[in-house]
Amino acid sequence: MAGLSVTEAAERAGVDAGYVEELVRAGILHPSDDGFSTGDVRRVGLVRTMREVGIPLEAMTKGLETGVLALDFVDARDYERFPTLTGETFQQVSDRTGVPFSLLAVLRETVGFGGARPEDRIRSDEIRVVPFLELQVGMGFDPVAIERLLRVLGDSTHRIAEAEAEWWRSQIANPRLAQAQRGNEIAASTDSNLLNDTSREALLAIWNAQQAQAWTSNIIDGFKYLLAREGIYHAPDRQPAICFLDITGYTRLTQEHGDRAAAELAESLSRLVKTTSGDHGGRPVKWLGDGVMFYFRDPGGSVDAALDMVDGITAAGLPPAHVGLHAGPVVMQEGDYYGQTVNMAARIADYARPGEVLVSKAIVDLTVSPAIRFTDIGDVELKGVAGTVRLHSSRRAS
Repeated sequence: MAGLSVTEAAERAGVDAGYVEELVRAGILHPSDDGFSTGDVRRVGLVRTMREVGIPLEAMTKGLETGVLALDFVDARDYERFPTLTGETFQQVSDRTGVPFSLLAVLRETVGFGGARPEDRIRSDEIRVVPFLELQVGMGFDPVAIERLLRVLGDSTHRIAEAEAEWWRSQIANPRLAQAQRGNEIAASTDSNLLNDTSREALLAIWNAQQAQAWTSNIIDGFKYLLAREGIYHAPDRQPAICFLDITGYTRLTQEHGDRAAAELAESLSRLVKTTSGDHGGRPVKWLGDGVMFYFRDPGGSVDAALDMVDGITAAGLPPAHVGLHAGPVVMQEGDYYGQTVNMAARIADYARPGEVLVSKAIVDLTVSPAIRFTDIGDVELKGVAGTVRLHSSRRAS
């Protein structure tokens, strides 16, 4: 297959032809007789980023000459995911597909870049998402719902990519650097390629498993609606529960022992609370600076889960936790929950003492378990809440 001309390579890398020619003269690019390859385009992008962070071209050239650096690895199959620019602008894609420019522009924002302009050329990774958007627009989906899903996908995959990068750096790059390995020995190897292949399959499998749970929930809700509409089934009037679990002294721990200790605490807490809340029908919604927010579709198991989590955190040698629980209507947006129920649960958690699980009267009324006892602590004033709120302390009956 014929290679790219200087102009074509420059356009796909988002630079001018003079920039590409400069890299050829510096010995960084070595086009074949047929022209430049897609790998050359990726090399241009990588060099440009290195220069933007302050690494001079002379240092790169010297590093390549001595073998300290290497750029051949970007020719590997795994680096095909590095995007290049296409020949279409955002406006042209919008005109061709009928997808509003405002939605197309969100694509660039979801991967952490600044907003796009109509005359900007769309990238190769962005163009792969366009058929998904085009289908939704054609089916009459609400643009707000489409944008919401895009942003959640961007936020979630960003967290995955960041965690994967740290995992690769700590387990592969740093040990090889310590062994004085160079260039391609670190960036590309048989082990690295195998890890990339299997990690993609693992990510897809975990995502499919999450889809199965979420889709099942949608299916059940649909069936409930159909049965209720025909008068065959009447769902009990039970509001969901929101739980806030905070770690006492988290900020002080971070200040005294550093970010690494805080990260290790967060990892331990994550493993513990995900399992425990899931066992009782709940799930973490978001991780906060010093704790976690949970959602329970059925509040019946929320108190059990909270008590188990508090006990588990103490048993694991972590700083004590305190919990607030409230049940009521919530509003879901971009994978998060909002409303007075959420605010109330957060304020109750703030009021709770270390090791204490405090709940509202709504939670008490919805909890039917002989294994749990509630103690009425009376009407209390909560910060940011008008009037007083009746709270109860919960504990195991034993």
